[in-house]
Amino acid sequence: MRRIHVPVEELPTRRDFLRGCAAAIAATALPGAALSDERDAAGTLLTRPIPSTGERLPVIGLGTNAYSVTDPADLASRQAVVARLLQLGAKVIDTARAYGDSELVIGRILADLEARDGVFLATKTPIEGPLADPAAVVAETFRRLGTETVDLLQIHNMHGIAELLPAFRKLKDERRIRYIGVTTSRDEQYPALLAALRTHPFDFVQVDYSIANRNAAVEVLPLAADRGVAVLVNMPFGGRRDGNLLRKLGERPLPPWAKEIGAGSWAEILLKYVVSHPAITCAIPGTTSVRNVEINLRAAQGPLPDAAMRRRMEDDCDALET
Repeated sequence: MRRIHVPVEELPTRRDFLRGCAAAIAATALPGAALSDERDAAGTLLTRPIPSTGERLPVIGLGTNAYSVTDPADLASRQAVVARLLQLGAKVIDTARAYGDSELVIGRILADLEARDGVFLATKTPIEGPLADPAAVVAETFRRLGTETVDLLQIHNMHGIAELLPAFRKLKDERRIRYIGVTTSRDEQYPALLAALRTHPFDFVQVDYSIANRNAAVEVLPLAADRGVAVLVNMPFGGRRDGNLLRKLGERPLPPWAKEIGAGSWAEILLKYVVSHPAITCAIPGTTSVRNVEINLRAAQGPLPDAAMRRRMEDDCDALET
């Protein structure tokens, strides 16, 4: 599988976009993997199980790498996003020490909303720097978030697995953290990530994956499915190499098959593509806009692309003019 490279200076053609979509979706069939989708209690959002426990999560959550703010208006806008996310039935919120003061902001928002118990809270340990005192590193995480427990604690970009895992396991035994994970958003770390997944009993892996960046589907996603590891997806709208697909697609007309998968926007198309992969548990697009969080969560409603739709997308792609 190859990465679809889209020049920054020009928008992709519909032919190129749909060809990439069809090829990428066709590659998501994992031997022995079955989609286990279910509506939540409110009958609105698609959910997937965490393989290690069966606990179900809505397939769309929230990334918070732009939540390191201090201006009251900015804080209020982000609180409105979190409030709307929870109101609509989603619950996964992912943050990190590397995102400036985002942990502090998320902790404050959850306290103000009295919403901690309704959130699946995920964060990450430092992306770089010394880890001589793992207990202190983790204690700072709890302090910044203003909580005694974290649902998912992740080792960020593979930094310090050997140093941190003993502390993580102790905290899991003490029920201070519920799940242990590891993350990367760099292709060059995939070999080390694969080795780590084969060696350690991680509950989660977080990886970059989008319609323009399908490299994780070659080995990482199949191994996660085989090992029973839940998958969070960062950068579902494209990453540092491919750029933001939404910005590139702009106001281009939606393809005619979009309505058949219940998609009314490019964001929904891109997210439905990501979560249609049977190994994916939840995609965590970042946003600071209530409108955008509403649009994103529509991708967790209605049908996902199936095999017949994938074939139709490929046929339509071939018939389109560039």
